[in-house]
Amino acid sequence: MKIHHTAIIDEGASIGKNTKVWHWTHICKNAKIGANCSIGQNVFIGNNVKIGNNVKIQNNISVYDNVTLEDDVFCGPSIVFTNVMNPRSHISRKNEYQNTLVKRGASIGANATIICGNIIGEYAFIGAGCVVNRDIKPYEKVVGVPAMQIGWISAFGENINLPLKGNGTWVCPHTGDIYELEVDKIIKVS
Repeated sequence: MKIHHTAIIDEGASIGKNTKVWHWTHICKNAKIGANCSIGQNVFIGNNVKIGNNVKIQNNISVYDNVTLEDDVFCGPSIVFTNVMNPRSHISRKNEYQNTLVKRGASIGANATIICGNIIGEYAFIGAGCVVNRDIKPYEKVVGVPAMQIGWISAFGENINLPLKGNGTWVCPHTGDIYELEVDKIIKVS
């Protein structure tokens, strides 16, 4: 584990083996972070946050309470996670925090905003600057405000050459993995 001397790690935080924590980062006391992660500079990680193994959190990100990032998630610089749907400065809504789940292998581009209460599916790809206000399917590729589907993407990171809806099969030229489109979702079959 490597922790920069300017980082603040509250007593009770759990940080896994070989995780690196960079400049001016604050990790709260009940946060749980897995092994082999990279936590960039100027990152805030709240109390009720769970981060899996091999997660990359780039600079200037706040991961607020009730956010879970599974293994192999990539978070681009300056993305925003929310946890309250209707915040007001004069009303405490800590008992209304909504859960956000980012599933294994998903990538979120720089400056994206993830509205709370949504699930980002396995290996989904969220383009830079997106506003995610709905669940994102596994392998779905989205861009824009609000996030709109433009295609499918493999676990390797290649565009899957199949329509958004219908049926079909695609084989990744790099891994040989087979993906099937079933109506409006992609399933990795091998």
